[in-house]
Amino acid sequence: MEEAEFDDFYTASFQRITGQVYAMIGNRDEALECVQEAFVRAWAHRRKLDRAEHPEAWVRTTAYRLAVSRWRRTVRGRRPADRAVGPAVETAAPSEAHVALVAALKQLPEAQRQALVLHHIADLPVHDVAREVGVPEGTIKARLSRGRAALAALLTDEEGLSHA
Repeated sequence: MEEAEFDDFYTASFQRITGQVYAMIGNRDEALECVQEAFVRAWAHRRKLDRAEHPEAWVRTTAYRLAVSRWRRTVRGRRPADRAVGPAVETAAPSEAHVALVAALKQLPEAQRQALVLHHIADLPVHDVAREVGVPEGTIKARLSRGRAALAALLTDEEGLSHA
């Protein structure tokens, strides 16, 4: 992948991948950092990345794995307590529906959350989700079905509580 082609790829997919990783891990700042790091790694491998090899899936998978690794380090206490503090960044407040969705997704098992995000937010067909996650299509279909049912129940419960 040439430099100009990589720039176009980055511009076209950064926000989308960030949103997808955010939906999977539930922390926007972590998602931004992990996606940025994944693109740095993609840049180092840009000559190997070919559009036919799904570079967006490569970056998304790399960012997700980085997030999982960071979480593991945090749980184990190896991560420094204070990271370099940068200037405050202005971002629009998320809508109530967005906050409710992310909160509900956090309550789902990781496998169901990942399947739902890749299929419904990343808009990948079932066979692509199965390939990216490394499980059979039937497993993804089951995770999607169970995840949608659980998500519907969680969102219905939250709506019922907010109207009470």
